[in-house]
Amino acid sequence: MIDQSPSNCLCCGKVLTGRKGKKYCDQYCKSRHQYERRLEDTPSIYFLVDKKLRKNRSILKVYNKAGKSTVRKETLIAEGFDPNFFTHYWKNKKGDVYLFVYEYGFNKKIEHQKEKYVLVQWQEYMNPSLKLT
Repeated sequence: MIDQSPSNCLCCGKVLTGRKGKKYCDQYCKSRHQYERRLEDTPSIYFLVDKKLRKNRSILKVYNKAGKSTVRKETLIAEGFDPNFFTHYWKNKKGDVYLFVYEYGFNKKIEHQKEKYVLVQWQEYMNPSLKLT
């Protein structure tokens, strides 16, 4: 006797329709399930660094809505920002080095005995060979 009970998506649990042996309801669930399964296995250095970079980028994006802003260091650190993880750097004509997490940059400054970060967004003049589209 063949088992006719419906099977469920391994990711979201929806009842599957369609061909026999199907494991996922759509491509999104398949991708998500495999990604989560990979994370459960021994996390590789790639995933750990990627997680830090994504966290840093999201924090910088929240605090830099205007294109340039100044934020206290402890505010960013309290949100989970880790200044040791960045993708590239840019040095301006004054010699200030801005560290970037993708398109969001930061530069450590001390104003009135308080450590702060000047936040900027990447501009085309910083590297004309790179173009954001």
